[in-house]
Amino acid sequence: MRTFDLTPLYRSAIGFDRLANLLEQRADAQPSYPPYNIELVSENNYRIVMALAGFSRAEIEIITERDALHVTGRKQKDEQQKTFLHRGIAARDFEQRFQLANHVKVTTASFDNGMLTIDLVREVPEALKPRKIAIDGGENVQVIEQPQAA
Repeated sequence: MRTFDLTPLYRSAIGFDRLANLLEQRADAQPSYPPYNIELVSENNYRIVMALAGFSRAEIEIITERDALHVTGRKQKDEQQKTFLHRGIAARDFEQRFQLANHVKVTTASFDNGMLTIDLVREVPEALKPRKIAIDGGENVQVIEQPQAA
């Protein structure tokens, strides 16, 4: 198993210790069920697509809490006993957690043909967007222009 030493990052970066901790946690994590993709749709739009074969809408729960997204699947027990010659579809309970960056919100979720699609958007408040500031000799700070976000 590979290990990554992120100590140099702690020494040379200020305020990125949380990012380093997240990277360490992800590096130690094992591949998990169910399989998923994270897509960059546009500059501020993202999509998570999860393959949930054997689940129904009623068995899936999506919860957002602060900067985390939790997707949980609880498979209902079959009342009749089945005998499998081969069982390739797991259909077991799962809990998947995604750490969301600042200002990322879930906009929609859909479930079609065993694929769960969750759309996310990054909405940075105007007060936090970069501004170009004029330099003058006085106490007044004058905003020349506000760069347009794409």
